[in-house]
Amino acid sequence: MSSRSGAAVRVVGRPMGRLWLGIMVLMSITGMGQMPIFKRYYIADLPGLGWLADPYTVHWVHYVGATLLMGVGAWLVMAYYANRGRIRLTASGVVRLLLLAGIVVTGYMRVAKNLPDFHFSPLTTVLIDWTHLGFAVLLGLAALLSRMLGAAAYLHSRPSR
Repeated sequence: MSSRSGAAVRVVGRPMGRLWLGIMVLMSITGMGQMPIFKRYYIADLPGLGWLADPYTVHWVHYVGATLLMGVGAWLVMAYYANRGRIRLTASGVVRLLLLAGIVVTGYMRVAKNLPDFHFSPLTTVLIDWTHLGFAVLLGLAALLSRMLGAAAYLHSRPSR
């Protein structure tokens, strides 16, 4: 990428971007799979998708995906800080990262809710679930809108002094 002022910057390579996209697709599919829609609408009957009908499997694959997401996210934060003198977050990058932070926080709350000695009231549980889903939908819409408007970059180079 060019180094002129305001140009998009590639801090990580294309393989990491594809890994990030793959993890986000996995999280979206397994997140929707937490609701019994794949069996109900016969999607799980398609060859290779039978595992989507098993809530236990979908739940644990979602946890594995979340672990991968946290690992890749930590790596990306380190890559950002290693280059912070010459890059800055874009406005769309900030919005998407805030939405992702909301997903992570509510995701941790959902994990805590599933622990045996941890209890939330039914209202709190519903609010956490719907907030988690809402952040995920908003992140998907923000990513789609960013791509459509040509503002998909998370980072831009800092202006030269």
